[in-house]
Amino acid sequence: MNLHKRLTLKVLAIFAIGFAIVSCDNDDPEPVNEEELITTVNVTFTNTANAADVVTATFQDLDGPGGNSPVQSNLTLSANSTYTVAIEFLNEQETPAEDITEEVAEEDDEHQVFYVAASGLNFTYAYTDQDGDGNPLGLAGTATTGAASTGGLTISLIHEPTKTAAGVSDGDPTNADGETDVEVTFTTTIQ
Repeated sequence: MNLHKRLTLKVLAIFAIGFAIVSCDNDDPEPVNEEELITTVNVTFTNTANAADVVTATFQDLDGPGGNSPVQSNLTLSANSTYTVAIEFLNEQETPAEDITEEVAEEDDEHQVFYVAASGLNFTYAYTDQDGDGNPLGLAGTATTGAASTGGLTISLIHEPTKTAAGVSDGDPTNADGETDVEVTFTTTIQ
């Protein structure tokens, strides 16, 4: 009997220790950096030769994806001109509106904005800002227009792109991978 009690106590002690070890494991998932909702994109072009020539194109989807259709403006730029470019990302579901641009700037190594002109649109974009590693960011840049033309200008904010992939530092998102936070195509006229 005494042997039986000792054996039972040993078995119970082993189970208790095993239970304590298993229950002490930290099975909590790592917190995810949830992406912000972007309801509004404002991109402003200021002509370097004429400061009064300022054009802002806006995309708004105030209820977010899947609800009402977004509202967006067209973009008209002067031919054979150079513009400084600034872009702003907002979440206007918050009051006051949350400036997502600040988060993009703070997490610059995890973001890149791409400006891709459709073939036939005489438009080129050059980055004038960089992340902490010296790679392009795209919150500020220079746009150069050529002869009169019309086409789409697609602006994409990509989260965690592969910035060292072929063409990415030149503004080609083809090999960027990552996740698209927002993508907007503005009908653009150069005249």
